[in-house]
Amino acid sequence: MTTYHLRPQNNDLAIKVYGLTQASNVMSFLQFTKKGISQKLLHQLKYRNKPELGQVLGKLYGQRLLESGFQIGWDAVLAVPLHPLKEKQRGYNQSLQFAIGLGAVLDIQVGQSLKRTRFTSTQTKKSRLERIKNVEGVFAIASEEEIKGKNLLLVDDVMTTGATLAACANILLEAGADQVDLAVIAAGK
Repeated sequence: MTTYHLRPQNNDLAIKVYGLTQASNVMSFLQFTKKGISQKLLHQLKYRNKPELGQVLGKLYGQRLLESGFQIGWDAVLAVPLHPLKEKQRGYNQSLQFAIGLGAVLDIQVGQSLKRTRFTSTQTKKSRLERIKNVEGVFAIASEEEIKGKNLLLVDDVMTTGATLAACANILLEAGADQVDLAVIAAGK
């Protein structure tokens, strides 16, 4: 587990997205380590049909945030959306499962105000610049009413460069969100 929530504006994840978005707080539950427990958990969640694992991780992280006194007063938690074809293929959105767990413990609604409008190739083997270009114009707002004037927690499963989260956060901020914070299950340095 990490302590990013104790310094959410001053950590290496916040530095990754600096200049890409105006997100306020940037946090990660776990430190991503190749061939480590975090990678094994993410692999189970994404590729082994274990959606309940995302909810468990969300509940654990939500509890950790509560225990440490981290309170922003979020109006909703949103997940980075999958393309409908990818979600149909997988059977669920792993990030939404994490959001559901967080929402349950933090007692905040889980919104689905973001949608993915274009299928993109995997980010896995792309450089930072290629990742940023790969997600340009990919996301849109499904419901502006759920966004305008709200403090939002945007979540994803993993952060590598922050390009996907930044693209989503920018769409939310452009739609009138007051504040967008970012949280992921795991992030690498």
